[in-house]
Amino acid sequence: MSRSDKSTSVTTLKRLGTSANSWGVSKGMVSLVRLPSDAFIIEVPAHPQRLEIDLMRSALLIVDMQNDFCSSGGWLSSIGVDTEPLRTIIEPIRMISEQLRSLRVPIIWLNWGNRPDQANLPPGVLHVYNPDGESVGIGDELPGSGSRVLESGSWSAGPVSGLDPYSGDILVEKYRMSGFHDTPLDSILRNLGVTTLIFGGVNVDQCVFATLIDAASLGYDVVLLSDCSATTSPDFCVQSTHYNVAQCFGFVASSDSVITACNEV
Repeated sequence: MSRSDKSTSVTTLKRLGTSANSWGVSKGMVSLVRLPSDAFIIEVPAHPQRLEIDLMRSALLIVDMQNDFCSSGGWLSSIGVDTEPLRTIIEPIRMISEQLRSLRVPIIWLNWGNRPDQANLPPGVLHVYNPDGESVGIGDELPGSGSRVLESGSWSAGPVSGLDPYSGDILVEKYRMSGFHDTPLDSILRNLGVTTLIFGGVNVDQCVFATLIDAASLGYDVVLLSDCSATTSPDFCVQSTHYNVAQCFGFVASSDSVITACNEV
């Protein structure tokens, strides 16, 4: 069989898996050859250097844009935290999501969604949300709505209004500041053939940063979107996070520059 004949046989077999990671199969044959994917390369200004990104090897990772953090009546709001800074990024995230979704870039929503029995949560995690043992913490009912804080399936763990995931988006529940610990996130990304992660969400200096550090440690390229990430922490926390991302882990860019670059290709 010639090389071209072999190539034809590989592409005509039924594919099992994702478009980036699949086998070709028939009754009498299995092909372990992964099919090459088309590239969609954009160039964007970033810190510390300009970037070329292949969007066909990328995913948008949106962290903790959920009711307990971003909505009136959610957990943060109930303990007196001003959540308005977190809501300012809803529209930029919606716009970059729509742009990248139209190009078949995976959109991954990473939200806290704890087990009702909290069996996988150590006291150090529980203490963050109930430091005196008498406050409303993980799994407790919120005053007013009765929704259980950060619990899987609750209103609290659901996406904030204005950022409703589409049917083809991917939802991953997390149980720590980092979305990689004890979750299927890494397996999902590798099956999708993703090498570059584009980050948005809250809080940029906490869950976003923790997830980004783990991503970089696992070998992913990481890009933080400055206008799609926010925090209720003091401003110096944002500055420190941006500095450390660009200095130690990856790059900082804006969603506007990504959208502009996509429209120029």
